[in-house]
Amino acid sequence: MNRGAGLMGFGVVLVVVGAILEFAVSASAKGFNIHTVGVILLVVGIVSFVVGLALMISGGSRRSSVREETRNTPGGQERTVEQRDNLVP
Repeated sequence: MNRGAGLMGFGVVLVVVGAILEFAVSASAKGFNIHTVGVILLVVGIVSFVVGLALMISGGSRRSSVREETRNTPGGQERTVEQRDNLVP
């Protein structure tokens, strides 16, 4: 699982919890407002979801290349594997 998908999932959880606190809870507490906490969680969840989506989209522009080479040497065969991960310009 890449970071974008994890962040999107976390954002969805925050949105659900925030929506429950904002719209479904009718309790009140002294010292803080539960509905304000719900709004804050909703906003943070939406931002997390959007950032995760952007990371997933930008993660699709990566390119990976593998080069494998086998050489005959006096001591036997020698195998070399080289892998590069590059961002597409």
